[in-house]
Amino acid sequence: MSERIAEEKLNEIRQSVDIVDVIGDYVQLSKQGRNYFGLCPFHGENSPSFSVAPDKQIYHCFGCHAGGNVFSFLMEIEGLSFLEAAAKLAEKGQVDLQLEMPSGSKQPKMPQDVQQMIEAHELLRKFYHHLLVNTKDGQHALEYLLKRGFTKESIDKFQIGYALPSWDFVTKFLVKRGFPQDVIEKAGLIIKRDKDGTFFDRFRERIMFPIFDHHGNTIAFSGRAMGDDEPKYLNSPETAIFNKSKILYNFNLARPSIRKHQQAVLFEGFADVIAAGRAGVENGIATMGTSLTDEHVSVIRRNVHSVTICYDSDNAGIEAAFRAANLLSQAGCSVKVALMPDGYDPDDYIREFGEAKFANDVIGASLTLMGFKFLYYRRGKNLHNEGDRLQYIEEVLKEISRLEKAVEKDHYMRQLASEFSISLDALQQQQMQMSRAEKRTTPDKAVQLKPQITVARKTDRLRPAFHTAERRLISHMMRDTDFAYKVQDMLQGNTFNIDEHQAIITYLFGFYEKGHQPDSSAFLNYLEDNKLKRVVAEIEMMSINEEVSDQELADYIKQVLNYQKLLKIKEKESEQKQAERESDFLRAAAIAAEIIQLRKLL
Repeated sequence: MSERIAEEKLNEIRQSVDIVDVIGDYVQLSKQGRNYFGLCPFHGENSPSFSVAPDKQIYHCFGCHAGGNVFSFLMEIEGLSFLEAAAKLAEKGQVDLQLEMPSGSKQPKMPQDVQQMIEAHELLRKFYHHLLVNTKDGQHALEYLLKRGFTKESIDKFQIGYALPSWDFVTKFLVKRGFPQDVIEKAGLIIKRDKDGTFFDRFRERIMFPIFDHHGNTIAFSGRAMGDDEPKYLNSPETAIFNKSKILYNFNLARPSIRKHQQAVLFEGFADVIAAGRAGVENGIATMGTSLTDEHVSVIRRNVHSVTICYDSDNAGIEAAFRAANLLSQAGCSVKVALMPDGYDPDDYIREFGEAKFANDVIGASLTLMGFKFLYYRRGKNLHNEGDRLQYIEEVLKEISRLEKAVEKDHYMRQLASEFSISLDALQQQQMQMSRAEKRTTPDKAVQLKPQITVARKTDRLRPAFHTAERRLISHMMRDTDFAYKVQDMLQGNTFNIDEHQAIITYLFGFYEKGHQPDSSAFLNYLEDNKLKRVVAEIEMMSINEEVSDQELADYIKQVLNYQKLLKIKEKESEQKQAERESDFLRAAAIAAEIIQLRKLL
């Protein structure tokens, strides 16, 4: 679709946005030297192998070999067409693209029924919020919220609303606006009666909390009863647009604060997030009535390294916090745990003790993960009892043995030894025995999760000399037009040995012949083949000398041309062996003479 947008306009879009800012909305990036690194969003990994080069405006993953420019990143991460990605980037860079895009559609390729589900939720969110804050029908619900400590600011920020007590208002409201009943039912907003096949509203006479996806689209609701109705919270069912195992509440609003503070605070439910927001905790997120999943962890880890868990203080909350902490820690996150006093959740605590005390005495006093585990293993044990005490020491020692840092191990060993008046030497010996036993029974995770960037670089070093020479030549050819044509002359009509490399330079000369100046990001737009784009991005990430000496250039060309001669020699050697097998010794001798001449040319 790129031909529908003038090249000058594409260049304007590219120059109006920074690839680091765009990718930074999806991946937590940290600067190392000239480039930025993070966890690849296109495949699972625990060690950063995803690199972004701001000077070249390209990205490349050394693990899965994904690569390209800012357009291809959006196309791959969100499943957009080139035109849709360009439109989104133009909006971000405030460039007037002057293209007609489908009305109200952020992702035009979305199936129609899915798009209608989102539009229905968006419309209802606005209507519910209007009912709550602007009408007499919602006045009692608004007063209820204000009495419970909600502020008008938080009501607006989280777009809280109110559903009328009517059985069929939403059904009629949405159908009147052109939404098919079967789509509304699939969206979980109405329910079909078994008896007569008629429909009624799922949410009635409830405070409505909209659920947003990570892009800010309304995809579900949670309705809270104001009286004694059961259930206390009624949630949307899982649908084509709402999957609890993938969605983190408030992630779309919290992401800027998470990036700013380089920390996320994980709560059990959305009510805790809203309450904590009143206490100034803007980086709060929560799961949607489900345990933390691998999908949740993946989203968190891509965006932040440090996570504070703040769950309820009851037994179920502590068990959930322990499980979540282990999942996050195994994914490479630095984890702390904020402990609530017995019987309190964040909402109750803030209403009773105030916002400042919550921020300082709960979130600000978070325990390290190991400190939390000391308390976790104490539960239900009488440490005056010898059996319980020995069991506790063994459980804590197992956790200490898994720590990677020697200083941490020493610190907690001394803490344990001091608490129970045990010899530090004895503890260290038992801990070493545990470490050896665990290594025998479980694979070394550190070995499994070696940075994929290291593996990739080893692979690069194993490539044949001609392969590396071709890539280095391409890298310089993409930076200097004169150099590109010089290489073309020196090849004397020969081609590169790798088909992908030859295809790239063929496109490159076409790119230059259209009057373009060297620009790797613009060249990536010019390429149509995604596989070639990945190869170009990988080549651009190579470390090369800025200047190429005549000797270095001659060596590269020699490696390219010699490989073709080597192939010819192998072909002749095969012919020679065949002649010898057929006892045609005169022909074999003639071929041997040809091989000698070919070797001299090397």
